[in-house]
Amino acid sequence: MSEAPHLTFDLVSPGVSMGHLFVPGGADCGELSLPVFSLNKGEGPRLLVTRGNHGNELEGPLVARQLIEWLPEAPTGGRVIVLPVLNPLAVEAWSRNTPLDGLNLNRVFPGRADGSVTERIGDAVSRVLLAMADTVFDLHSFGPTWDFPPAATTHPIADRDLMARTVRMAEAFKLPLALVWDCNDTAGMFDILAQNQGKVFVCAEFGGGTVGADNLAIYEAGVRNELIALGLLEGQAEYPTFRQEKSGQTLETHPSDELKSPAPGIFEPGCSVLDEVKQGDLLGILHPMESLSSESIDIRAPGRSLVVAIRSGAHVEMNEGIAIVARPLKI
Repeated sequence: MSEAPHLTFDLVSPGVSMGHLFVPGGADCGELSLPVFSLNKGEGPRLLVTRGNHGNELEGPLVARQLIEWLPEAPTGGRVIVLPVLNPLAVEAWSRNTPLDGLNLNRVFPGRADGSVTERIGDAVSRVLLAMADTVFDLHSFGPTWDFPPAATTHPIADRDLMARTVRMAEAFKLPLALVWDCNDTAGMFDILAQNQGKVFVCAEFGGGTVGADNLAIYEAGVRNELIALGLLEGQAEYPTFRQEKSGQTLETHPSDELKSPAPGIFEPGCSVLDEVKQGDLLGILHPMESLSSESIDIRAPGRSLVVAIRSGAHVEMNEGIAIVARPLKI
């Protein structure tokens, strides 16, 4: 095992600093150097912005570069640390998971110093960077096989004060959706680790799988709104326009709100994200392909709700997610 994870520069230095987060090598892979940007303007909030957690979600790393370009002109105090690519191996392979060990970085936090390369990245970020922040923004997109509106998401938090502060920060993105997502698959997630340490953590999501100018503009506007809300940037926050509308809703979704495919086949969407539906409304049609005599299956809404995610015409296996609905948040 080589030397411990560390930064190659001093974050305490005032103004702009750039360097790397050193991730030790192991049996599967040599050492990694993850580029890090820091802007230190003295007393104030301490924000960590991370991107590239999943390698096939590329809006975040691109917005990171935009942020680094204009952030030094921000006149207010505080410190912002930007890590544009958390998992370079996954980004280079355009893969959700790390090719070398097959692990999902967002399921291994806080990582392991003596683990595989994904676990070593998690360990370095947890020990070196997370400790330096009181607020974290982790910028994702929802992946290439889903339609999902621009959204700021979090998970339920037992600490009511932290839950309220986190929801307010999610709403401050002023994206079409602020979503409290209650799901079963949270072990090893970056946000759960941070929230267990009392930190505000918001994950931004943007689905569709393609990187377009309109999407990037909405994402960047949301990040600007967050910096204004934290007092790290001066200006007036605005709602970005999404599909010719400016709006914001705060919703919650539970494990039972994710509809699963009853059989393998090709899913044909029958609705769009942010559509309001009532019980029995058609969400889409599953077309089995193993037999021409198999009838197509209608997938219908379980109750009055809002569609927040819809599988975008993909082949799915049995019991694979095909739609997610939600309803107004009740705290």
